[in-house]
Amino acid sequence: MTMDTTLCQQKTPLYESVAGQMSRLIEEGTFGPGARIPSVRTLSRQLSVSINTVMEAYGLLEDRGIIEARPQSGYYVRARLADLPAEPGMSRPALSPTRVTTKELSRMILRDTRDTGLVPLGAAIPDPEHLPIDRLNRMLSTEARRHRVQSVSYEIPPGCEKLRVQVARRMVSAGCTLTPDQIVTTCGCMEAVNLALLALCRPGDTVAIESPTYYNFLQALELLGLKALEIPTHPRDGISLDALRYALEHNRISACLVCTNFSNPLGSLMPNNRKQELVELLASRDIPLIEDDLNGDLSFSHERPRVAKSYDREGLVLLCSSFSKTLAPGYRVGWIAPGRYQTEIERLKGILTIADATPPQLAIAEFLANGGYDHHLRSLRRIHARQTALMAQAVGRYSPPGTRVTCPAGGFVLWVEFPPWVDSLVLYEQALAAGITIAPGPIFSAAQKYRNCIRLNAGYWSERVERAIETLGQLAGAMGHAVR
Repeated sequence: MTMDTTLCQQKTPLYESVAGQMSRLIEEGTFGPGARIPSVRTLSRQLSVSINTVMEAYGLLEDRGIIEARPQSGYYVRARLADLPAEPGMSRPALSPTRVTTKELSRMILRDTRDTGLVPLGAAIPDPEHLPIDRLNRMLSTEARRHRVQSVSYEIPPGCEKLRVQVARRMVSAGCTLTPDQIVTTCGCMEAVNLALLALCRPGDTVAIESPTYYNFLQALELLGLKALEIPTHPRDGISLDALRYALEHNRISACLVCTNFSNPLGSLMPNNRKQELVELLASRDIPLIEDDLNGDLSFSHERPRVAKSYDREGLVLLCSSFSKTLAPGYRVGWIAPGRYQTEIERLKGILTIADATPPQLAIAEFLANGGYDHHLRSLRRIHARQTALMAQAVGRYSPPGTRVTCPAGGFVLWVEFPPWVDSLVLYEQALAAGITIAPGPIFSAAQKYRNCIRLNAGYWSERVERAIETLGQLAGAMGHAVR
């Protein structure tokens, strides 16, 4: 890194000169999105200026939104550096229940992950290179030897106690006070959601959901013979409470299914006051809330957001999560805190799967206790912040004019809204032929809306991925030329 060492000769305040130098280095790409910049002491030595001067300079860069401080870690370039395409606005689904009919396309997206020759932009799966594979597998082996008999025995509901203790401890940072006995382990987060739907609903019932929503939720509703009531949702702060209130007044709703923290596919984050309002709104009508917090640990900032469950006073919130996005998708270790529905959830769990595999639960529990999970999360959050920013910028650079893209504060998916003349189902087929898999918008809606939208997985980033984004932009642009 080359810095101007004649700062003291300039007429502007010294700290502003330091800030200007760092700002230029960031703009020129010396320090990219999510990159750590020199520590206060390091820069002080390099520039021969005082520590206070550097601290004032970094404070100025923070105020300008260029960098951010992370406690016990240092200063980092904020993810959003360059002008990005505008964000999509509030969704506008019809406020009437829809019987869910999903297509083979949803299953094709998952099957695409088996083909390692495809650029994996479809399914929301983290890059294994960013996961602690070797440490986890060593712990799996060690825990199986340490708990020789337990590792081959059933962990009947509520599941592995060692894991439930660790989950309860971690949820304190999400503002949620849980005891281990209030947690039931599951085979991933999706099973937790399925158990919740089974406990709360009967065929023909209506479930209020965000729109767009995770396509596996729609498949679960279809499997159980349930109707989906799609509620308008904003990419920044989530489900519209006004629209939900209207829907509750005009429909009989059995449950509400919401991702409050970094939703899939929009990446929205509900502010705490709106989470509390959501819980109170549903509680006033005795309607349960199924809360998916799968991405809650993946905030780009140092703060882990609260869960809506933290405002639950009636036991009506069923909190679901797993470690599939942060540690090991293949271990299938998840959990649910079902509130007043604990007995029924344990009964259903015992009927459907009896128990979850014990060794992965023991390994995850050990990693949470002694594997440096928080340190791993800090690294993973930086990676995802950088990659989502780079991908969003690439979308803006290569896509046709009028394209919009979300700017999430956590997770690792992007929702892209192309101009109306782009057909994402056609784009999916064309992309697949070019060796790229994406998730087209209609699979995220019971009514197959969002035809001009796609979801992208930013869990991976490389020159190959950037070229794939360029190809998608060219394919989308060619549709516009065909229309003209």
